[in-house]
Amino acid sequence: MNNRNCSLVAAATLLMTCSAGAFAQQISGTVVDKKSNETLIGAVVSVEGSNAKTVTDADGNFELNGLKNGKYTLNINYVGYKPQRIEGVRINDGKAEERISVALQPDEQQLGEVVVTAVERRNTETAMVQLAKKSAVIVSNVSAQEISRTQDTNAGEVVRRVPGVSLIDDKFVMVRGLSQRYNNVWVNGGAVPSSEADSRAFSFDIIPSQQIDNLTIVKSPSAEYPADYSGGFIIVNTKEIPDANSLTFSVGGNWNSATVFKDFSYSKGSATDFLGFDNGKRCLQGGINARLNPLTGADGKPVGDNLYSLMGNKLNNDWLVRQRKPMGDLKLAASMSRKWSLNGNKLGMLAAVNYTNEQRSYTDMQNNLFGIYDATNDQSNYLRYSTDDQYNSNVRLGAMLNMTFLSRNGNHKYQLKNIFNQLATSRYTWREGVDAQSNDEHSAEYFYRSRTTYNGQLTGKHTFTSDALDWSIGYAYANRHLPDRRRYLLNDIQTPGKIELHTGNDISREWTQLDEHIVSLGVNDKHNFSFGLWQPSLQMGGYGEYRTRTYNTRAFYYQWNPSICTLPSDFQQGDVTRLLSDEANMGYDRLYMFEQMQMRNNYRAHNLMGAGYAAVDLPLGKLGVHAGVRFEHNDMELISNSRDTEKSEHSRHYRTNDFFPSLNTTYKFNDRHQMRFSYGRSINRPEFREVSPSVYYDFDLASDVQGNTELRSCYIDNIDLRYEFYPSRGESISLAAFYKHFDSPIEWTYTVAGGTNLIYSYKNAQSANNYGLELDIRKNLGFIGLPDFSWSFNGALIKSRVEFAKGSKEENRPMQGQSPYLVNTGIFYKNAKQQLDIALLYNRIGKRIIGVGRSEGSAASDDNARVPHSYEMPRNTIDLSVSKKWGEHWELKLSVRDLLAERVYYKQFANVKYADGRKAEKEEVARCYRPGRNIGISVICNL
Repeated sequence: MNNRNCSLVAAATLLMTCSAGAFAQQISGTVVDKKSNETLIGAVVSVEGSNAKTVTDADGNFELNGLKNGKYTLNINYVGYKPQRIEGVRINDGKAEERISVALQPDEQQLGEVVVTAVERRNTETAMVQLAKKSAVIVSNVSAQEISRTQDTNAGEVVRRVPGVSLIDDKFVMVRGLSQRYNNVWVNGGAVPSSEADSRAFSFDIIPSQQIDNLTIVKSPSAEYPADYSGGFIIVNTKEIPDANSLTFSVGGNWNSATVFKDFSYSKGSATDFLGFDNGKRCLQGGINARLNPLTGADGKPVGDNLYSLMGNKLNNDWLVRQRKPMGDLKLAASMSRKWSLNGNKLGMLAAVNYTNEQRSYTDMQNNLFGIYDATNDQSNYLRYSTDDQYNSNVRLGAMLNMTFLSRNGNHKYQLKNIFNQLATSRYTWREGVDAQSNDEHSAEYFYRSRTTYNGQLTGKHTFTSDALDWSIGYAYANRHLPDRRRYLLNDIQTPGKIELHTGNDISREWTQLDEHIVSLGVNDKHNFSFGLWQPSLQMGGYGEYRTRTYNTRAFYYQWNPSICTLPSDFQQGDVTRLLSDEANMGYDRLYMFEQMQMRNNYRAHNLMGAGYAAVDLPLGKLGVHAGVRFEHNDMELISNSRDTEKSEHSRHYRTNDFFPSLNTTYKFNDRHQMRFSYGRSINRPEFREVSPSVYYDFDLASDVQGNTELRSCYIDNIDLRYEFYPSRGESISLAAFYKHFDSPIEWTYTVAGGTNLIYSYKNAQSANNYGLELDIRKNLGFIGLPDFSWSFNGALIKSRVEFAKGSKEENRPMQGQSPYLVNTGIFYKNAKQQLDIALLYNRIGKRIIGVGRSEGSAASDDNARVPHSYEMPRNTIDLSVSKKWGEHWELKLSVRDLLAERVYYKQFANVKYADGRKAEKEEVARCYRPGRNIGISVICNL
């Protein structure tokens, strides 16, 4: 039995022995307003003659546990309502005979002043629906309660349940069909760094779902939020002060049908890989800028510039590929919550740790790339035609510590929130195929990437007679390290039909390191005025943010000197992994390393942003107006090298100074129906990497990726119109129409360079328009006789078009990253008496461009001289989850994710014009693989 299975068995055994009273008795029910039938939050339910007591949650539900068989009397009390007494509630065989339904009568007598001190709960579905209803801006949200029903494992899976939202690569969020670059993400009220080196993106998979209290997407611009978003401003709030003291453990496993019990190739890693970081085995001794020991000859003297020994620098020279059969994934989590009363003040703590270790293999994966279609011979023109076997080992180690202090009168709240994640991917890829010159190729990549992210905030919220003041100080850190990325290439260039090592340059090793820091400071003040019955408010605030990034990379290639080489004459035809692993093959007269100086690939960058805003809330009868203006000064400085062989730094500034007006209006027809209209201007600025001259070779793309120093900021005008209907507190139906105009949108593109090689980069289009409809429904199905069932549906129809200048050979087309439609829907079953939850979820996105093929150079005059765009094709995903509780302490969760396990397709579509005038569209499969279905099980123990 391997270590993974031992850990799983040990953890499961611990859980099976850590609980007492697993089959506790309980009484459950709901408290509502007798007149309106609205559920009542915070009603006190107590058992007469005992200390048993509880309060109703945001859905009006309550539970009383730990009672023995017998008869009980319940007392229900709520401020402003007449108390109610229910006698004869009987428990038999550990359960109440029926669920209690209580309807309280409002107390019509005049009440004196009542002071209530409490923590606002935003972790239930009902609370989030009410928050969206009362918000001055257009928002969509997801609560912790909804997350627990779907059994999503991280924030990326959670956010795709939001209307108009979909995912790229299971972690990058698209809102309203727009790519991830048009989103802005804050965690706990502070900015977070991009998790990717080559693009602006926040990888949502780094935040485990258990740590999320609620997630909100603001879809309309507003002065109090940063202007740098157009798709959505995504606010992730982690959990804070708890309801009660608790200690929770969970252990789970997951089985991917494409991976478990099948051959899995891997290279030997370091002893700490299972924790998500390398212990130094892959690193250069002395760090990324270390001076390496030179290659020396028989006389002990250096034999040349930038030549280095393979043995004398303590490098990992093990290139051997090993095999194992994965038994499944391991998931562990623990959390602890505590609350204290300090002289009437409240102090709360929530601490959590989580660990995931998983394997994923994608075998027989097509990985092709097609250039300009050959209309003369009516055939595809491939730049690469290959089959990949890829094996991934992913590790995540996360921790969270949140502290909350609430004053006795509830007017002052201080919070310290910390979230840390360590993630790593170890990947081995084997590729067989044919290159653009019809040479047979075999190649491999040994890839290891670790990412560390930390986000911390100290915040304060203060309520005075007519003012509400809040402030925050934040710090965030992220790194992205690729130590010792190794590659080799074999082909039959020398002897057709005979695969062999051609030159030393076909063996490479690369070290890359990125570090980014963000410091932020914000303050907001809201003053409420009173002019009789008219009570407007004024909100003002400021925000400052400083970001800094350092990016360094070093590349080395293997060489041998034919004139003095003592390697066997047939070494180029042998097993490359053994050749490179055997120290007997290393030396000045055998194999050694040459460093290719590429200083232009290194850069440093700084970004200073200062903002101030003012906004007013004007209640005008049934019409509410929220209007404001925001000013932002942004200065991004990129410091890069102009030469490769020496440090030759020069800086370039990208400055903007802009005002961003916004208007959000809400017309309330009555308490259930309302209409919203909003307008706002926003901006999308280039990121550090996008304007740098740095070049990175992407093995998956088999192409270079580089920045564009001429990128400009994109300005967007946003208009929204939305109708909302709230049948009850936990239900909502909305229909929205939106329009966006983009001036100089930034897109991810690729072009052909040197005849057969592609270069991926970023370019501005002239303009674009994006518009669509989205429908969101959250409804209980009791009206058709299914009170335990609820239905959630959100879908969007979207159309966009990119415009180019007259005379351009570029075609007007949909925006890159845009989906023409999105569908998320689910049926939920909740049986409170049996403590059983079942969810069936469905998701589908429309065909969308993931890479734009651009026409370049003199060939652009040819109608066929356009590299075909790349599209991600639609696929259906169905997820099933089941959760069953036993008593107070035990819960079992089962899930099947991607039940259909349909193939994933990426395709290119070439629009061809033949010499006789005929036109046709040619479909070419760029990538295709089976992801497999995931079957998961977890056991949770609540103490």
